[in-house]
Amino acid sequence: MAIPQRTLDPKRDGAIAAAITELTAAFGNRVVTSQAVREQHGHTTTWLPNQPPDAVVFPQSADDVQGIVKICAKHSAPVIAFGTGSSLEGQVNAPQGGVCIDLRDMNRIITVHAEDLDCVVEPGVTREQLNEYLRDQGLFFPIDPGANASIGGMASTRASGTNAVRYGTMKDNVLSLKAVLANGELISTASRARKSSAGYDLTRLLVGSEGTLGIITEITLKLSGIPESIAAGICSFPSVEAACNATIMTIQSGIPVARIELLDELQVKASNAYSKLTLPEKPLLLVEFHGTEAGTAEQSERFGEIAREFGGGPFEWATKPEDRTRLWRARHDGYWAACALRPGLRALSTDVCVPISRLAECVTESQRDLVESKLIAPIVGHVGDGNFHMLLLVDAANSAEIARAEAFLHRLVERALAMEGTCTGEHGVGQGKMKYLPEEHGEAALDVMRSLKRALDPQNIMNPGKIVTLGANPRA
Repeated sequence: MAIPQRTLDPKRDGAIAAAITELTAAFGNRVVTSQAVREQHGHTTTWLPNQPPDAVVFPQSADDVQGIVKICAKHSAPVIAFGTGSSLEGQVNAPQGGVCIDLRDMNRIITVHAEDLDCVVEPGVTREQLNEYLRDQGLFFPIDPGANASIGGMASTRASGTNAVRYGTMKDNVLSLKAVLANGELISTASRARKSSAGYDLTRLLVGSEGTLGIITEITLKLSGIPESIAAGICSFPSVEAACNATIMTIQSGIPVARIELLDELQVKASNAYSKLTLPEKPLLLVEFHGTEAGTAEQSERFGEIAREFGGGPFEWATKPEDRTRLWRARHDGYWAACALRPGLRALSTDVCVPISRLAECVTESQRDLVESKLIAPIVGHVGDGNFHMLLLVDAANSAEIARAEAFLHRLVERALAMEGTCTGEHGVGQGKMKYLPEEHGEAALDVMRSLKRALDPQNIMNPGKIVTLGANPRA
């Protein structure tokens, strides 16, 4: 991928060195400059080149974050927030160097308001940690991107996942935030109230901003009650098109499905081998319903009828919790299962999202394009909201194959945009998909984004080089 490497800039690099010296005096051994640690905090999960920061700092409180940012602002040193590093579009790279703030030690669950169905957590809390804590109270946090991501990272990238079709995405489940701005000031974006008409929606502004407007230090989340009944099952289909059309009909029929996931034939084959399953090696829908015993039974029956209409079946239920867990674990391990199809090669995970009525068309056209491009890329998808993922397995030593992969990725995004979709349903923009924002949003909208960035971060120190770029030219 054509990501510019860091260039020598004595003035900038001297300012960063001065900031690190001051940070070390203030935070001691919580400032780390070893090569190995710095590279761990550059991008590692795709074929985007690793661009490490000059130092990594481990704050333990919002006061620490404020202190770090104030020192960096004093020296105009870039600041990059880091959660668990599971982002997929270069969000944690440091193209201009600078200081990485690793929020792993800010991992306290501050309070749970069970009666209000909300909780307050620090950004380093992971989703699995939170749900383990909530289980005994009959509550759970439903956003499930697969990886054990941090809540702060999920908010920063506006994460989604398998439950989004019923429970929404992070933008729907964050009530308020506390964040440190580029000048070191700590702000609170909203109260715990479920609705408000008081002023601009700063919460939604920061959710999805990928650390370019501020660093999140506290998140208030909506919670949900653990359902009385959870019914999960699998259903094979003769084609991906049939599975997608069954999904569309399910959503249009108003069946309140909680999860509906697509695995194409190649992904099913990979998951069988990796997770020791015996699923039919055909396109598969993995579905789950939440509610009362009577409600999930009725929903399951109606879905079965729709599946048969599109040639699906047999419809098999996983009634035991351990069987459900095994199926969903296999789905979440889909990345590693797919990688095992071509061991040792580079894996590039990408996603697009289209209106659900165009889903079948977009997926089938993309599959035909794959065959014509002589590429291997299993497909999985949160198809209940029109979002699907492709994992390209590419030989990095084969320049012709890399060229074909890059051309395919461009056509995939162009196809989604032509169908009134988006270049990314949940992976975010980072570095990898910045070039598609002008076509998706238009220059006027990008100018608004740049104006917001300049207003909140006039020195351009907050995760620079992500989402939008700033320069002397107002359109740069």
